[in-house]
Order: sequence, then structure tokens, then C-alpha cells
Amino acid sequence: MKTDDLITAMAADTQTVSQPIGRILWIAAAGGAIAAALIFYFDIGIRPDISSALQTPRFLFKFVLTLTLFASAMGLILHLARPEAVPRAWLLALAAAPALLIVAAIAELLVVPSSAWTQRLVGSNALVCLVLIPMLSAAPLIALILALRNGASSHPILAGATAGLVAAGIGATLYASHCQDDSPLFLATWYVIAILIVTFAGAILGARLLRW
Repeated sequence: MKTDDLITAMAADTQTVSQPIGRILWIAAAGGAIAAALIFYFDIGIRPDISSALQTPRFLFKFVLTLTLFASAMGLILHLARPEAVPRAWLLALAAAPALLIVAAIAELLVVPSSAWTQRLVGSNALVCLVLIPMLSAAPLIALILALRNGASSHPILAGATAGLVAAGIGATLYASHCQDDSPLFLATWYVIAILIVTFAGAILGARLLRW
């Protein structure tokens, strides 16, 4: 094979590998979300007072928060799947969800009597939250890690952690429709801990499976 032909073939191979990684990640996220939704539907289910809950800002805010997390993390992971510099704009975008949560928690502290703060923070489903969010995030996380192996991330730990954030955004969104604790104080404690568990798991998987 001539040198020019070899270069052309290598370039074609590079395009074949790199071009579809975004599509592969979206398919992985969608497939993982469907698997998690099936688990949610058959084993967990929506809260019984969903009709009245939909009328309350606190309940709706949970979805604003989890979907913001999903969108910002998904935007970042599409870049991390390729061997390029980490985009600062998408790293900053990850701050959107925490910023929303901080504002909501402060607002809650201002409008709720201090005597009710502990009850709002502890809620009634803390342990369930810590179990179900990681459980619902497992399928999306595995799917995303496998998808990332089709890319060439130069930041495997960060890519894995971001996959964890994407997966946690999916799992937390599903769980939010079951959870009857709607206080931002509860979200700032138990949802955050559960999301960090999934993120840490993603970082470990990234360190082990995404190096090249």
C-alpha cells in the first residue's frame, strides 16, 4: 500500500470512529433511561397524590433541577468523549443546577419557620432516596460508560464522573415523581448525596475502563 493510500485509510478510520460518538452517547442515554423507566414503572411507581403535587411549585422545581443537571452534564460529556481540551463553558454550565438549588434552599429557609427546618430537611424518605436514585441511575451509567469506550477521552476520570452526573440526572428525575419530599432542603441533602454516590461510581469506572 502506498503511503498516501495509508494516510487516506487512517483518516477514514478516524472519521468513522469519531463522528458517531455523539450519536452513540445519546443512544446510550436514551437506552439507559428506558431501562430505568421500566424498572421505575414495574417496581416503584408514581406517588399517589401526583395530581395535586403537580399544582405545587416545590414539586415542579425538582424536575427543573434534575433536568438542568442532565442537560448540562450531557453537554459536557459529548466533548469529553473526544481527545480535546475540557470546555470551560460546559464546566461552568454544571454550576447551574447547584446554583438553582442554593437559591431555592435559601428561599425555603426564609419562608419556612426555623422550627420546621429539621423536619423539611430530614423528610420521610431519606434512606429510600439514597437507595433508589443510585438504583435507577445504574443502567444509564453502565450504558454511558460502554458508549464512552467507543470514544477517546483524554480525561477518563472526569468523563466517568460526568457520565455519573448524566445518569444521576435521569435517575433523580424518575425518582422525583415518586418522592413525596418536595422541600429544597431535602433535595440539598439527600438528592445531592445520592447524586454524589453515582458520580463517584462513574469516576471509578472511568478510571478503570476509559484509559487508553
